Amino acid sequence: MDIGIDARLIYHRAAGIGRYTVRLASALAQIDQENTYYILQHRKQKAPLVTAPNVRPVHMFTPSHHPLEQYLLWVELRKLHLDVLHSPDFIPPLYVNWMRRVITVHDLAFLKYPYLLTRAAARYYGQIDRAVRVADHIIAVSQSTRNDLINLLGVPENKISVIYEAADPIFHPISREESVQAIRERYGLPPDYILFVGTIEPRKNLNTLLLAYHGLVTRYHLDPPLVLAGEEGWLSDEVYSLIDEFDLRERCHFLGHITNEDLLYLYNAARLLAHPAIYEGFGLTPLEAMACGTPVIVSNVSSLPEVVGDAALLVDPTDVEAWTVALHRLLTDDELWQELREKGLRRSRAFSWERAARETLAVYKRVYQA
Repeated sequence: MDIGIDARLIYHRAAGIGRYTVRLASALAQIDQENTYYILQHRKQKAPLVTAPNVRPVHMFTPSHHPLEQYLLWVELRKLHLDVLHSPDFIPPLYVNWMRRVITVHDLAFLKYPYLLTRAAARYYGQIDRAVRVADHIIAVSQSTRNDLINLLGVPENKISVIYEAADPIFHPISREESVQAIRERYGLPPDYILFVGTIEPRKNLNTLLLAYHGLVTRYHLDPPLVLAGEEGWLSDEVYSLIDEFDLRERCHFLGHITNEDLLYLYNAARLLAHPAIYEGFGLTPLEAMACGTPVIVSNVSSLPEVVGDAALLVDPTDVEAWTVALHRLLTDDELWQELREKGLRRSRAFSWERAARETLAVYKRVYQA
């Protein structure tokens, strides 16, 4: 088969779906020597995203998320004569009935929480009804997302396969001395901080974390640094306003975009990861932290309990008091901290990109032979 994987979004947004796309494509190239993979990337992204003998980079003119995308992309695709096209960014091209279309749906937050999206994002992902109809098969990254597809969009159960993501292999435990030294040299941070990793935007529910942290400072008189790693999203001003309101500027450290190499050190030097999101299609960040041996606190909603199992503290994302108590427990209870560290390491090993690639390849073969 000639298989296309649409990776154009990575030029604009390397995190999230971009990371999923590269990790999956790399794993597919490693396990499958029979088929040829065409990685469709933005024309300005000259370096190949995946390098392997059976991988061909294709520089595409049509940008992702553009209003004219559906009217231009099929013209470029026509020249490639693909058998299967995988669209990891939800929305497949129209007018390409000569090949099979597989899409990955990571979450349906834009349907459940439309007020959390920009207008541009709402307009693009608003095509989801048509997307699930024209797709030959849908990959959901969790049972939670699968259930949302069935309940919110009426997708037939036999049209969906659940294929879990995994942490990048770069994430693993390293020595305390190495991680502490690295984060001191690069960011001037002391160890044992509370870490948040994700886009600074409303869906990540940073308001709850900040209010809980304020309670930690005022009631328990604990003030470890709060380190926030991630790019600014929309409505991020609300976060900074809350920080100023509670006079937390000196305690909060915003690091912006972080490379995986730096993130490895940040996870390992942290006391814990706090992930208070109100909705996640999978929850890759907690899995990465667990793979490094860093205990995590997560919201008890959507896919997060499914991912972490019994290897984390689970808290209602709207319960500020419960978050304050959970933070206090992991900061002061060394026995609990060690227990969650060990459980998290075991739990993270249940997910792998090799397994995800094999299950995805099985989907390609099934739709091609249908």
